[in-house]
Amino acid sequence: MKPIRVLVVDDSATMRRLITMRLRSDLRIEVVGEASDAAEARAAISSLSPDVLTLDVEMPGQSGLDFLRELMRLRPLPVVMVSSETQKGSAAAIEALCRGAVECVGKPRMGEAANAFADLPTLVVGASSANLRKRGPAPAGPIAMPARPFRWNNKIVLIGSSTGGVDALETIISGMPANCPPMLITQHMPASFLASFAQRMNMRYAPHVVLAENNAPIVQGTIQLAPGGDHHLAMMPGLRPRAALIASEKVSSHRPSVDVLFDSALGMAERIVAAILTGMGADGALGMLNLRRAGATCLAQDEASSVVWGMPRMAWCNGGAEKLVPLNGMAAELLAATERGLRGSRTP
Repeated sequence: MKPIRVLVVDDSATMRRLITMRLRSDLRIEVVGEASDAAEARAAISSLSPDVLTLDVEMPGQSGLDFLRELMRLRPLPVVMVSSETQKGSAAAIEALCRGAVECVGKPRMGEAANAFADLPTLVVGASSANLRKRGPAPAGPIAMPARPFRWNNKIVLIGSSTGGVDALETIISGMPANCPPMLITQHMPASFLASFAQRMNMRYAPHVVLAENNAPIVQGTIQLAPGGDHHLAMMPGLRPRAALIASEKVSSHRPSVDVLFDSALGMAERIVAAILTGMGADGALGMLNLRRAGATCLAQDEASSVVWGMPRMAWCNGGAEKLVPLNGMAAELLAATERGLRGSRTP
């Protein structure tokens, strides 16, 4: 197998050196060049034809975000964004993920150089197989969801996603009315980025989108995101189910883990509609199989619309998912399964 050719773009020589050293430690990867700004990056892309770009969010001159928009519009290329985990940096990284970047990784803090970018080689390898598309101009501001009658049938939506998931989740949330079914979401991403993602979704779309808190009620109209960090997101089943944050080791190589979320709902599976979206690996596939066997409705994103058809593929191949759904139809499918009187929406 040919090595994955990577171009490192960062205005800091120190960061370029750290990124290059980490990537060169993986035999699957070849760093073919470096660039310190957007102009150098354009020239390097033209001459070197890299497979993947690592791109600094904040650069002098044309910012990494503006350069990404241009790249996705003219010559889509798998991009892993590199960002500080400050509020400003993480907000910019989330904007980048919503505009077509495949993954994001945080810059090391003071004293963390020895373990800097430990996950970057895995992210780059996953990004190299991403299914990309050209992007038009981004919407200028919040999107108003047209009013539609929706009568909730008491079912709860659980979603798991990873690589490419931020863009996919935004597509789904943008299609939800203010009184949407309650939703719990586990997205693989550093905690600081998840906070910015929740804030962005809450500001732009009709539902109330928040980071999940321990013992928070699971209620209609509210979408709760796993906060990540040291905790998994789970459900506490019951007549009035609540969210739970579990401090424990990684499960299925992740924290937060989709398998943890899905398995926590087995006690009320007939009230669950589960979906697995784009992502690398197999997290959530076994949990979805368990849910389906217990009576839940289980969906997976189809290959054509997935950035990486890893997690959905595993859920489909092991029998956990009963239906493949294109991303542009997922919101409607989830609403149909949780609306009173429609197909697949029997009230428990």
